Amino acid sequence: MFSFFKKKKIIPHIKLSGVIGNVGKFKQGIDFAGQEEIIKKAFSIKKSPAVAISINSPGGSPVQSHLIHDFIRSQAKKNKKKVIVFMEDVAASGGYLIACAGDEIYANQSSIVGSIGVIYSSFGFKDLINKIGVQRRVYTAGKNKSTLDPFMDEKKEDIERLKSIQLDLHKDFIDVVEKSRSTKLKKDSGIELFSGEFWSGRKAKDLGLIDGIGNADQILKEKFGDKVIIKKFEKAKGWLARKLSSENHTEQAISVLEERSIWQRYGF
Repeated sequence: MFSFFKKKKIIPHIKLSGVIGNVGKFKQGIDFAGQEEIIKKAFSIKKSPAVAISINSPGGSPVQSHLIHDFIRSQAKKNKKKVIVFMEDVAASGGYLIACAGDEIYANQSSIVGSIGVIYSSFGFKDLINKIGVQRRVYTAGKNKSTLDPFMDEKKEDIERLKSIQLDLHKDFIDVVEKSRSTKLKKDSGIELFSGEFWSGRKAKDLGLIDGIGNADQILKEKFGDKVIIKKFEKAKGWLARKLSSENHTEQAISVLEERSIWQRYGF
């Protein structure tokens, strides 16, 4: 009996789903603090030859994306395990950055993949508050403390400063992709891979952004046999968060709208 189970291969399967970073008080998104122990446990299964990770995320915080990506790579190196990543509906922006922690990346032919860029968006309300007779009073110590205040005219120097930061973040993102995908990227395709554009899974394969088309169950059975045991690891929602989020409908609605605005960039 024991030898029978001993021969079966176990593949830990981590599920990362949601917006990356802090979206709403009771969000079920992705952040490093919430995933650290799950990732550790998945990589701690000694006899597993690989760890599978499914990603369904439109992106979010670049810092949290880098932290999770780097931790996955460090655990893979420490435990000498291969990382196989599977994309679901979306693995865009920070979602794709995390996916680059994979030694191999797979997606559905209809997955949305890419968006290798950096975005900042806001609104300008200066004309509105003038129209309704509202006075804006802001006092700062530090001349740049009110940078990009939505109730004031944009300043050229503020935009230039923001653009400089975005270029730094974009370069960091590109460095991760190039290191991960190395010679697999089709840079001679005539398509600018780092423009922030996103593609279907099928096109992403042609561009070298992923390795193949297929889902986790299918690919893992092809690699490790039909009797492979896929052990799921996923962040559980605590009792207190469930209780509070079910009672605080206003907070819940705001959280949903925040997340929805990010998902809708990709048509979902």
